[in-house]
Amino acid sequence: MRQDELFALVDCNNFYAACERVFAPELEGKPIGILSNNDGIIVALSDELKQLGINRGVPLFKIKDQIRKYDIRIFSSNYTLYGDMSSRVMKILSRFTPDFEIYSIDEAFLRLSEFRHLDLTAYARKIKHVVHQWTGLPVSIGIGPTKTLAKLANHVAKRRKDLAGVFDLTDHPRKDNILASIDVKRVWGVGPQYAKLLHRNGFHNVLQLAGAPRKWIKKKMTVVGLRTVLELNGTSCIDLEQDLDPKKEIVSSKSFGQPVTELKDLQEAVNSYCIRAAQKLREEKQVTGQIMVYVTTNRFKNEPQYANYEFYKLPLPTAYTPDLLQAAARILKNIYRRGYKYKKVGVMLSEISPEVNIPPDLFTPTYLDDRRRVIMACMDAINHKMGMNKLTYAGVGTVQNWKMKREMLTPHYTTRWQDLPIVKA
Repeated sequence: MRQDELFALVDCNNFYAACERVFAPELEGKPIGILSNNDGIIVALSDELKQLGINRGVPLFKIKDQIRKYDIRIFSSNYTLYGDMSSRVMKILSRFTPDFEIYSIDEAFLRLSEFRHLDLTAYARKIKHVVHQWTGLPVSIGIGPTKTLAKLANHVAKRRKDLAGVFDLTDHPRKDNILASIDVKRVWGVGPQYAKLLHRNGFHNVLQLAGAPRKWIKKKMTVVGLRTVLELNGTSCIDLEQDLDPKKEIVSSKSFGQPVTELKDLQEAVNSYCIRAAQKLREEKQVTGQIMVYVTTNRFKNEPQYANYEFYKLPLPTAYTPDLLQAAARILKNIYRRGYKYKKVGVMLSEISPEVNIPPDLFTPTYLDDRRRVIMACMDAINHKMGMNKLTYAGVGTVQNWKMKREMLTPHYTTRWQDLPIVKA
């Protein structure tokens, strides 16, 4: 625990909607909604859409009339675009401090302890300006002596137009008044149930929570709640997570755009997800010792239901895609049952470990001992240069009727040559 820290939380405003606006300026000021996989429900929305009383999670079919009435712009989720734009923002932020943590696709914590000699509000405004100038994305920045207070400062920066998107809570003369104006449910780490508990016991705002008895907090909210209270009082208990542990599991799955009944279509989907999971594995220089495949029908439909899964222990840890495809095909053949309408299939890789830790085998060459790793490295390099899945396996099929429904998908402006915007002057 430290008393001399300074953090900034940089948060992209309405990130998904903002990414769509970057390449379609005519959307500025328009209500925008981003749909879930298969275009089912609203998962992200612009401020203009929120002001119409539409909330996250509402099914698309329920707002058809409002879409026409208010000229609401609806888009399928373009995660390729959003991921690339996020990467660009994070690279920019890394230029302003050597210590930062990517917290989510649109948020990052920056340690500013070494910059306290600067005017931090001006420095944050410079960060905000550069991010917007280089990517077109608006961000809000909150500064505080702990990550929890930086989060609250960011909350204030977003809601007060007079702050122009930047707020430093560290030594603010009206700090107590500001904390007293924020409900405890806005505190990072205080979920809905803890918020109800605090309200029942008379802790309604952040200032009240900061002054709560430490023993009561530890008893009712465990040591995690105690850390939160210490953070609200300026003691840094949550450090940056810069060296994240490798994944313990890799899951690749999606719901189908329409029900799938045939084994051939299920196999194509499993192959596609297996290929992607293997790519993620190699990106982290990991190998897997076990693969699991599962299938399920749509439990919300009034029709025959079925779900099943099966694990397969690999002879030796590997990241060689054909090995995984062969194992996945064997599993799927075992668990597939004719006569059902399948909604989802997925692949999970487990028993993951660094590739350098593959145990030697006297009789069978490992993934590192023969040309399998060289082949995969060559294939990954081609796909990295030419575009994802430019070189792939025939087993994924060509028609792919099982693919997600994404009827309102915008182009991959930043990751595909043929989707580059064309400007005429």
